[in-house]
Amino acid sequence: MRLVISGYYGFHNVGDEAILYSIIQALRQQQPDIDIVVLSNDPTFTKKAYGVEAVNRWSLKEIIRALRESDGLISGGGSLLQDKTGWRSIPYYTGVMQLAKRLGKPVMVYAQGIGPVEQIQNKWLVKNTMNKVDLITVRDEESKQLLESLNVDKPIKVVPDPVMGLSVTSLQSEWWSSQSFQKPVVAVSVREWPCEHDFKRKIALALDRCVEEGYEVVFVPMHGKHDEETSKQVAAMMEKKAWIAPYDASIEEKIAIIAQATVLVGMRLHSLIFASITNTPFIALSYDPKIDAFAKQAQQLVFAHVEDEKWDGLALFDEVRKRVEQHEQYQAQLMDAVRPLKETARETAAEAIALFKK
Repeated sequence: MRLVISGYYGFHNVGDEAILYSIIQALRQQQPDIDIVVLSNDPTFTKKAYGVEAVNRWSLKEIIRALRESDGLISGGGSLLQDKTGWRSIPYYTGVMQLAKRLGKPVMVYAQGIGPVEQIQNKWLVKNTMNKVDLITVRDEESKQLLESLNVDKPIKVVPDPVMGLSVTSLQSEWWSSQSFQKPVVAVSVREWPCEHDFKRKIALALDRCVEEGYEVVFVPMHGKHDEETSKQVAAMMEKKAWIAPYDASIEEKIAIIAQATVLVGMRLHSLIFASITNTPFIALSYDPKIDAFAKQAQQLVFAHVEDEKWDGLALFDEVRKRVEQHEQYQAQLMDAVRPLKETARETAAEAIALFKK
């Protein structure tokens, strides 16, 4: 079996790379001899990182050849079909799916988060494309409802994010080991986000109080240098010392760092997912409905929406302190919530293999 995978891959965003890593791992568990071709922005990196074939996602000639030689296309996961971060995403990803169908290949939408979809032409593209694919799975109920509101009449199944099925035993971080932390550690994932008020300063205030309380603060940049820069900005607003983990650490290392932390304060979705699969209680700061949706699934707190002025750093610190002082209670709550998600996430790959074997 030979499958093509299309997504936001090769851009060195840890969240999206973790999705790809998880899908590949899950497919290989189901079909050890599977051949996988990834449409990547950085084919050399993707080949080396995952032991797969990879082609230039911007080369129509290479995409067509890869699809012709395949048994089908997986589109996903991640937030591919949305027009909030740019106009090109929906035309690109629906275009790849439409091309696969024209070549007579089955297409599976794999645990995607859908929306927001605001532009009229994009609503038409999503509806038209999704009604042609062979299997649709989405990662939250809100995505299903959005597709139904766009008059997608194919069956839509809600499944966990692929990363929830990732096997994370025996992961280590050399950087973490070299620090010799002795106190409770608050891991922090921040990202840049346009906002009328200074949410970064509120986070910095909360983190200063954490250090005063006797905790260590470690920033974990999830999107390479982009998040490293935002982490540096927040750290510079603090009066106390904080640590910034290497922006270019591997997926496994970043998971290991979050696993060792006592609590995570996170904006990036996959920092929250990493916390969930390693049983690290988290507090979400939301900038997008996908954050709220996942926190609801994991039964963890969305403390605030960063664009909302009605929150302050001291209240955020109080929530962190609760999770440090009552760590076992919050950890048990998280474990109970995510256990079925971990089990179900692995089933999505089995459905994919069954589809492409037909």
